[in-house]
Amino acid sequence: MRTFPRLAVAGLLLASAGLAAAHTYPEKPIRFIVPFPAGGPTDIVSRYVADGLSKELGQPIIIENLAGAGGSIGMTSLSKAEPDGYTIGLGTSGTHSVNPHVYGDKLGYDALRGFTPISTVVSYVNILVMHPSVPAENVGQLVQYAKDNPNTVSFASSGNGATNHLSGELLKSLTGAPMLHVPYKGGAPALNDLLGGNTTFMFDLLSSSLPHVKSGKLRAVAVTSAERSQFAPDVPTMDESGVPGYAEAGSDLWFGIFGPANMPKDTVEKLNSSIRTVLESPHMKERYQGMFLEVKTTTAQEFVDIVANDHVKWGKVIQDANIQTQ
Repeated sequence: MRTFPRLAVAGLLLASAGLAAAHTYPEKPIRFIVPFPAGGPTDIVSRYVADGLSKELGQPIIIENLAGAGGSIGMTSLSKAEPDGYTIGLGTSGTHSVNPHVYGDKLGYDALRGFTPISTVVSYVNILVMHPSVPAENVGQLVQYAKDNPNTVSFASSGNGATNHLSGELLKSLTGAPMLHVPYKGGAPALNDLLGGNTTFMFDLLSSSLPHVKSGKLRAVAVTSAERSQFAPDVPTMDESGVPGYAEAGSDLWFGIFGPANMPKDTVEKLNSSIRTVLESPHMKERYQGMFLEVKTTTAQEFVDIVANDHVKWGKVIQDANIQTQ
């Protein structure tokens, strides 16, 4: 007759223990996977936010760089981790919106169902830059020049399936202009060849291109975002430049923090709140502005929606351009 009360008490004790665990998270160091090499933009972004988050949560956050296959190796490892909040990592538009369509069945993770989106961190834009020798001052003239001179206009990228490759393919798709894609093994060699006049144009990061624009070695033509960038306010958007629908079709580029699928809701909320507190500090915003990146925070659900929507958008661009792994 006393079995039920004892079970009830046991259940209450277990529930209390669970609540206590949720309230005390985190109780040990957190592993932070960066799916790209040390020293690059994603690594620096990760270390900034990890440093602030460590102070906010009161626990060490240990960065682990697991680079390779466009971020796929690190993301695969993250997806297989225990969903207890002690392994998180940085994902990008590339790892979650592009790779699934480029790699297909070769990808080791499910970009939509294999993770718990926690919060975005920063957003960024690509900028279309041309070599000064090109007889065009804006996007419209570049498109017309390509149509009038078939097999003449080429655009460089940091590699097949990279976001700056897709930015170029989207321009081709929306305008019908014949443009040859020239992939490189990284953004630096692509930019160097553009500076040497070996390609016509490329979509590049503001941080690497703007110094060359200011020196006159490159001509800034347009940015891919829906609104003008605060870092290049005089440069029009692609939509303003006569390519309507460009921003809607695929302009969103971001870095964000993920965990494995099925993380506890309380843990996700604790991480999301802490990340937003860290990122919204003036000091952190200034740090990222120095990298030409804009702090972008969201709720966990808003980030879920962003990942899903961008997966569809970039998937269409990739399908239309028939981009596959080589």
